[in-house]
Amino acid sequence: MKFTSEDLAGKVAVVTGGGGVLCATMAKALAANGVKVAVLDLKAEAAEAVAAHIRSEGGQAVGLAANVLDKASLETAHAQVLQQLGPCDILINGAGGNHPKGTTSKNFLLAEDLEAEQEGLKTFFDMDPEGIKFVFDLNFIGTLLPTQVFARDMVGREGATIINVSSMNAFRPLTKIPAYSGAKAAVSNFTQWLAVHFSKVGIRVNAMAPGFFLTEQNRTLLTTADGSLTDRGNTIISHTPMERFGTPEDLLGTLLWLCGDGSKFVTGVVVPIDGGFSAFSGV
Repeated sequence: MKFTSEDLAGKVAVVTGGGGVLCATMAKALAANGVKVAVLDLKAEAAEAVAAHIRSEGGQAVGLAANVLDKASLETAHAQVLQQLGPCDILINGAGGNHPKGTTSKNFLLAEDLEAEQEGLKTFFDMDPEGIKFVFDLNFIGTLLPTQVFARDMVGREGATIINVSSMNAFRPLTKIPAYSGAKAAVSNFTQWLAVHFSKVGIRVNAMAPGFFLTEQNRTLLTTADGSLTDRGNTIISHTPMERFGTPEDLLGTLLWLCGDGSKFVTGVVVPIDGGFSAFSGV
């Protein structure tokens, strides 16, 4: 299915985390609708690979290395975007992720977990504050800093919009991953705050909250080597009324709606794209 939005042609979009599967798909969809796209990623080769694909399809794109936790790095990328594409109209804050040090081994703490050392067992009490800080920084600071750098050019520009990437974890925290859940809740809250703050200068701010999409980050948690589901994968599917994981293309209709004039009176919302997961009580 081809997703189209005729009112985006000629605009400039900056996509952080653009080398990843989900954000690369979003970058390509924007380019297919006539948007000039700056693909930003920590890995220059990943960003350039996506940009090269867009150019091979007749679109206009540049791939740039940028660290969303380093303002100087972002300012360097910003200068390159201005020179090569022009000022930003659309900012997709897609960079994010989790870290093993912000994760527990089990869903629930049992008293016996504290009685004797078990190899490989990590309880809440073993979680590394540095790992938790990394997750919060990557997801929240990694949304704040690109917004500081690129949104200044968006002030007063017609149709300027920022789309953050939250998660279903922001609505209800998942077991094992408190750092990631808390960080994405911060992204959702920041989206609402920023929408109000920017409301007088013409910048809309919204967020997408994907449900469960298979990516390289979570594939081994949700599926086995032969492609069958793990216990956690089965639990997720059993709590998703549409009974499947999302595909990257499932994000595109919402993306183009939030970027275009069809949502010009929409700001400060977090849109679940989750196959009904957030609506299902489990019974």
